[in-house]
Amino acid sequence: MLTDTTTTKRLLAAGVIATPLFFTAAFAQAFSRDGFDLSRHMLSQLAAGDLGWLQIANFIVTGTLFLAAAAGMRRTLRQGPGAKWGPGLVGVVGAGLIAAGVFVTDPAAGYPVGSVEGETSWHGMLHNVAAMVGGLALLAASLVFARRFLAEKRKGWAIYSAASGIVYTVLPQTNPELMSLLFAVASLIGWTWISTISIHLVTTGTAETTAPRDLVLPS
Repeated sequence: MLTDTTTTKRLLAAGVIATPLFFTAAFAQAFSRDGFDLSRHMLSQLAAGDLGWLQIANFIVTGTLFLAAAAGMRRTLRQGPGAKWGPGLVGVVGAGLIAAGVFVTDPAAGYPVGSVEGETSWHGMLHNVAAMVGGLALLAASLVFARRFLAEKRKGWAIYSAASGIVYTVLPQTNPELMSLLFAVASLIGWTWISTISIHLVTTGTAETTAPRDLVLPS
């Protein structure tokens, strides 16, 4: 029988593997699909076309892993600032990814090859809503954790958390012509932050006790 600690660590480990799993699968598809160009097409568009089920599964599996990580975070962060809201918002990120996989986005910018663009479908609209809600939840989660780390006088972790959420939100807006590429980079940054927090909690047991007092940031 699994102990409570073992179960918690396994839930957090789900968050550790979620980001590398998603981007390994997504980039493998992005560089092998006919007509797909990351500078013009969103990674979510990989869910369209004959092999779209691969990216649909990628979204759903990754979202489920983040939901598991959120449960692990909640079991670990029992008290203090953001103990409920931080994990809860990470859970919303996971739910948003699952919804983004279930509700497939519409063809755009000539992908899939031979597709004809039309009005936004109901599932395309729900995909966009899921992406927006998940994105806002990630930003909010990063700020909630930043506040928690500030309260614990862990300024490095606080800066890293806030910066990850802000970069995730702002970067895609800096160049509309490269928005799809920048959104992929921003997602990698934002989701890596969730995985990093999961690693932190797996290795320390709690955010309140044995962890280093500060994160060493590059100069």
